[in-house]
Amino acid sequence: MKSQLRVVTVFGSSRPRAGDAHYAEAQALGAALATNGFSVCSGGYGGVMEAVSRGAKEAGGHTIAVTAEFFRSHANAWIEEEIRVRTWQERLFELVERGDGYVACPGGTGTLVELAVVWEMLNKGAMRRKPLVVLGGFWQPVIERVREVEMGYTSRWGERDERLIHEAGSPEEAAEFLAEYFRKPAAKPAGATPREPSH
Repeated sequence: MKSQLRVVTVFGSSRPRAGDAHYAEAQALGAALATNGFSVCSGGYGGVMEAVSRGAKEAGGHTIAVTAEFFRSHANAWIEEEIRVRTWQERLFELVERGDGYVACPGGTGTLVELAVVWEMLNKGAMRRKPLVVLGGFWQPVIERVREVEMGYTSRWGERDERLIHEAGSPEEAAEFLAEYFRKPAAKPAGATPREPSH
């Protein structure tokens, strides 16, 4: 049953169009995720969101969109299931809640917020442990600068025990990492353990 598939939420820019490199990369990611048995969830509009949905749908996968009345627009043609919420904030956290895992593709401020929210929730133990992947090297400078701060001070939380973000060099590597993650026995307890905040 499609409803029983694990869901991977994909974040990315709304700007790329068919023929652009980031569009092609996201389309390949959607196909790879579907081939590995995942449902693909996105923000449902254009660009990376359209491409990853298109790739998944063309590969026979299930596609989900979380859209918001705030944007006054509906899901792209490759979406099978649209979840409609009212505000930008509701959409953000619904995208996070829906995902069993996440992939962040290249993007702008919206994608940066989505990546940061998931990373912070994992960092603070605000949700159970889930895999978070960044595709390609686009986000690497940001991630490394943040890690300089995180690791530069003594605290009870952060990435001291293990890295919370996996860097994948290709769409296929991202999908294979996620598939392998869910094949392994759970190494962490299912519930989240809140950690002492740093601010």
